[in-house]
Amino acid sequence: MAMPSVRTRFAPSPTGYLHIGGVRTALFNYLFARHEGGQFILRIEDTDRERSTPEATAVILDGLSWLGLDWDEGPFYQSERSGLYRENVERLLAAGHAYRCYCSPAELEAKRAAALSAGQKPMYDRTCRSRTDHPEGTAFVVRFKAPIVGETVVPDLVKGPVVFQNQELDDLIIVRSDGTPTYNFCAVVDDALMRITHIIRGEDHLTNTPKQIQLYRAFGFPEPAFTHVPLIHGLSGGRLSKRHGATSVTAYRDAGYLPDALVNYLVRLGWSYGDQEIFTRRELVEKFSLDRVGTAAAVFDPEKLDWVNFQYLKVLPPRELALAIKPFIAARGWTIPGDEVWLEKLVVTLQTRAKTLDELAASAHFYLCDDIQIDPAATTHLAKTDPAVWMELRQGLAGIPEWSAAAIHAVFDTVIARHHLKLGQLAQPVRVALTGGTTSPGIFEVAEVVGKERVLARLDRAASRVGQAAQAPTGT
Repeated sequence: MAMPSVRTRFAPSPTGYLHIGGVRTALFNYLFARHEGGQFILRIEDTDRERSTPEATAVILDGLSWLGLDWDEGPFYQSERSGLYRENVERLLAAGHAYRCYCSPAELEAKRAAALSAGQKPMYDRTCRSRTDHPEGTAFVVRFKAPIVGETVVPDLVKGPVVFQNQELDDLIIVRSDGTPTYNFCAVVDDALMRITHIIRGEDHLTNTPKQIQLYRAFGFPEPAFTHVPLIHGLSGGRLSKRHGATSVTAYRDAGYLPDALVNYLVRLGWSYGDQEIFTRRELVEKFSLDRVGTAAAVFDPEKLDWVNFQYLKVLPPRELALAIKPFIAARGWTIPGDEVWLEKLVVTLQTRAKTLDELAASAHFYLCDDIQIDPAATTHLAKTDPAVWMELRQGLAGIPEWSAAAIHAVFDTVIARHHLKLGQLAQPVRVALTGGTTSPGIFEVAEVVGKERVLARLDRAASRVGQAAQAPTGT
């Protein structure tokens, strides 16, 4: 008999932002489905009516779309599937696998306190498990009638078999007193009806899995394969802080990270393929397998993410990079004083000098704006320059008929040779005049991109500082 097609799912709750851990879960499900030629399903688990918001849902969809994690079916919304849940609750009640519990919150709290004071696990004592009466007008929840003896084994594809003693598992609530179904119940019904074959999620869900397996068996549903991947920790070994990764994935987009770079980095948090660090999307799909998922907690390292992003940034085609940097330029209120070809030339000079698009945009200030503020520490380069040399260079540049890095270089060579200078003695003060500082891309390329008229204007503005060292008093 043919094996069923692999079907995985990502099922976030829209009660907050889509964070790094959630994205990695989505990524693992997506890559496994693509590797196996199966389907990737998106389900929004929005049964928490008080905390679920349309805004959070929009952020989730936006984040997944930005990362290129396209889904084959969905998004499905649990809030629109209440009829299915009611039908399946009735199935369990009719089959004797569930019961109505009329214990009040006060009674349940008293039972909990008594169990704790006796040194016992605060589980429900199953008072209503065999109850046959149905008190009219009394609020109730519906509980699953879990097996009391024996054990439930989770055959985890990464961890191996994980055994749970049934006596340690509670009769979990599957419908609240207000009639809304709970997470574990909805997840099982949805995963079964959506024919999910593999559930890949964080190991913080492992304690839910034996309860869900028991529900699968009570319904007679086929059981999916389970994989629980280690959590992502911060550099200190604890939970991620907002400063170190526990923030919305869209914050990384807004900070100037490339989607392919973030995907590449996240897949390597808990998965490896030899020593390879950088993967194309095609390679990730070809090489991803669950047997290469590790068992130890992954560590989120912001510096490593910067390094990965830099690897992608430095090889991005100029046209794509120019398009990508535009929003970051606009966010600073700057305008682009040139056409698309000019912007491409600009980004080429900077793309090996920045780790993010935001950093790249910031470093382009001297190209985009003329309000250049010269660093006081850099003025010594201007002060040591001979005014006559400065004027001669300015005149040579003004006479260039076709402005290019090569033509600019030739003028520099002529002036340097005539005055027996080293390149740095002229290039560095010009760099200060054009950029305000002492570090930049190659000065000839910088001058070409800045443009002839703007270069001459900046040289003229800096001229008042040229030669000041020779004029300064030498003391008495």
